[in-house]
Amino acid sequence: MPSWLPSLSILAVAYLVGSLSGSLLLGRMRGVDIRTQGSGNAGGTNAFRTQGPGFAIPVVVFDVGKGALAAWLGMRFAPQVEGYPGATAHGYAAAFAAVLGHVWPLWHGFRGGKGAATLAGGVLVLWPWVAPVLLVAWMAVILATGYVGLATVVAGLSLVLAAWWTEAAPPRMWFSVAAAGLLLFSHRGNLRRLLRGEESRFQRARLLHRLWRTRGG
Repeated sequence: MPSWLPSLSILAVAYLVGSLSGSLLLGRMRGVDIRTQGSGNAGGTNAFRTQGPGFAIPVVVFDVGKGALAAWLGMRFAPQVEGYPGATAHGYAAAFAAVLGHVWPLWHGFRGGKGAATLAGGVLVLWPWVAPVLLVAWMAVILATGYVGLATVVAGLSLVLAAWWTEAAPPRMWFSVAAAGLLLFSHRGNLRRLLRGEESRFQRARLLHRLWRTRGG
């Protein structure tokens, strides 16, 4: 068997796992397709805004879980061939394939979410210590601005910064750059609306802004 065939199989399975959309599968139980509501995105943020936390939390857990599963599958079943990319490289490649599946899901007409939760699941398995760093960056932007899309993009760029700062090995570095690039692409609409001053805020999260106004008052 060619050494690349198991690798291709791992990536295909990871993509198919990523194509299982939490919001769309769980939405069917409610008779709801959230792609017809709110922003039209099949992700956790739109699930929260249109259906509330009781629906959004299981959606996020599902999407994080499939990213973690894909990363584990990549490491567990990576071919053991001398001079061939190892388990870690396969784990990162599988995690990224799952994110691609989430954004362009085969099972749901290639209309999915933006990939952040699935990416987070892969990071939790492959690079767990950086997850709190990304969470802090994400929360800081949310609390300061209320822009969820901007916070997600900043967290993605923080992943690249962390990889550069720690002089990460090539699989981790390439994964970080690819992940940040995909988040920039999938959030391009958010960034355009932000530049036009039309992006929706998560007003209840703007804690720092409210505290600043309270002190100023």
